[in-house]
Amino acid sequence: MQSEIARIKEMFVSTQGEGPYVGVRQLFIRFCACNLSCKYCDTDYTYENANFVYSPDELLDFLNKEFDLTHLHSISLTGGEPLLHSEFLKIFMPVLKAKYYLETNATLPDKLHDILDYVNIISADIKLPSATGLFNTFEKHDAFFGMARENKNIDLFAKVVFDETITEEEIIAATNLAKKYDFELILQPRTINNEISPSINFADELFSKCLKRYKRVRLIPQVHKFLDIR
Repeated sequence: MQSEIARIKEMFVSTQGEGPYVGVRQLFIRFCACNLSCKYCDTDYTYENANFVYSPDELLDFLNKEFDLTHLHSISLTGGEPLLHSEFLKIFMPVLKAKYYLETNATLPDKLHDILDYVNIISADIKLPSATGLFNTFEKHDAFFGMARENKNIDLFAKVVFDETITEEEIIAATNLAKKYDFELILQPRTINNEISPSINFADELFSKCLKRYKRVRLIPQVHKFLDIR
């Protein structure tokens, strides 16, 4: 793939449904491809399935023609994994001069470095082996959060998608990362068919456990799924 070309699945205006910015209006740019394969993932956007293949100038022209960006809170760069397009983004982002909200799996610190000066908000995932089926992610997360903190102006927070298989070791590892890098930790119950999979009692008990270890924790489900919006 040419670095100056972006492969994008879809672009749309909607309401943010996750994390501390839930309820704000955003333009979502959903990039194709991901470097991970989480077992709960609800997207399957390969490079070959892109609906848009644009250069930075072409994307800028498209956005200005198709969307009124005036009253939006920010532009959500999402995916897939948008940092796989970091070479494209470091050309595109300073040209549009928007407020950028990066949604990322937090495993590509070198790619983050490419666009660190242009990001305003980072919504990062902490990938638990119990929920994702992935392993050896915490070292990558540690490096990623260290890179993110090199820009003191970024509002950084992390989401933890969990179900009833979450372990004590994972709770300790996630809260330790939050303490180390001083960011808000969002507990996000896994959602299956628009229903929360862990019981409410389990989610509340987990919330209490985390609060005993770290005060900047919130329990926020995926609100957009209950509203039936993208």
